[in-house]
Formats: sequence, structure tokens, C-alpha cells
Amino acid sequence: MRVFDYREVAAEPVKGAEQTTIRWLISDRTGAPNFAMRVFEVQPGGFSPSHSHWYEQEMFIIAGQGTVTGPAGERPCAPGTVVYIPPGEPHQLKNTGPETLRFICCVPLRKPSGA
Repeated sequence: MRVFDYREVAAEPVKGAEQTTIRWLISDRTGAPNFAMRVFEVQPGGFSPSHSHWYEQEMFIIAGQGTVTGPAGERPCAPGTVVYIPPGEPHQLKNTGPETLRFICCVPLRKPSGA
């Protein structure tokens, strides 16, 4: 078992993003074999790159205001918003507010065998 404050994990810049960092809280770096839990912090005016990937993605917004954009258009997000991104779906998050947009994001670490 590991118990720690998320701020103990170094914030790393996100490639292709503007004013966005990631903290790898739980991953294979910490001995987790299946899933990663990350915290993203997007500064005012910042955004993630528009991208897609083979895996599903779950997000929970914990602070700030922003938008998440996908094939169905742009949707607002705020603390308490839950976002599910299916595999292969293009998406992007933007901070549209005056404070840091912070969200937890969980993803698998590797493709399942036979997938």
C-alpha cells in the first residue's frame, strides 16, 4: 500500500499541450500492473492537444472551468463533471476559466492480450 499527497509527485509538461502538466500518481513506476491514475493541471488559457488513442479514458474534474471537445462538439466541464472517452475518439480539453483546471484521469497501462 502507498499513501501520499499528490503534490509529492513532480508535475511534468505534456507534449503537444500548452500550459498543461501531468502527475503520474499511480502507474507501472509505482508497481501498478494494470492502470494509471494521473492528475492533469491546465493553466488559464491552456489546453491539451487534440488527440485519440487505442484505450478508453475516464476523467473526473476536481477544480476549475473548461471545455471538452469531441465528435459531438464542445461541452462545458466544472468540478464534479465526469467524462468518458471511448477508444479511438478524438478529444481535447481547454481551460476557459481564471483558475487552474485540474482533473483526475485513469487509463490502462497496456493493451490486453489479443486486442
